[in-house]
Amino acid sequence: MPLSFPVLVMREIAILAPRRRLLPALLFLLVAGACSELSEFDTQQVQSSLNDSLVTTTESWDVEMKLMKDGHARILIDGTYAISYQRPERKETHIDGPVYVQLFDSAGSVETEAWSKRAIYHDSDGEFELFDSVRVHTTDNRKLYSDYLKWSDQTDRISSPDFVIITTPADSIAGQGFDGKTDLTSYTIDEPRGRFLVD
Repeated sequence: MPLSFPVLVMREIAILAPRRRLLPALLFLLVAGACSELSEFDTQQVQSSLNDSLVTTTESWDVEMKLMKDGHARILIDGTYAISYQRPERKETHIDGPVYVQLFDSAGSVETEAWSKRAIYHDSDGEFELFDSVRVHTTDNRKLYSDYLKWSDQTDRISSPDFVIITTPADSIAGQGFDGKTDLTSYTIDEPRGRFLVD
């Protein structure tokens, strides 16, 4: 038996009414589920993203850095390019070379010169690291060669866990592991080999 138009409309309204109540219930469940606590993994991912957004970088070309100590120049670094990273827990500057370094004595005279292909300055530690084909020359013709060297402002010493060669006008010595003064007048080599003169 064919249904009349008013009966069809009433039947559709009866069918749609439960659907209209179902849609808000589904939306409520989705919103409630989205407001729950994040898993530990998700929390770490969010924190990592936030930390990355807190990194400030600055780029420079034809770089010249001069560090002062007690009103006097202590170290000068020249490089081709530098990028500085500023994070809450770490501040450092990466310098591409050729890199040229001058260390000054307390009177302001050049005490030691160094060359390398790249360097990193750790601001919070007051340390420079020199990498790749490192050469050091002092005013009294002492020389050091290595692939890595670290200078510390706190101790005013240079060191390297790598292989080093040191030459002076009187002798030469090589070995693994080095720690010494920046003017190379006093140093220790952990595993020495070579020829040297003992007074």
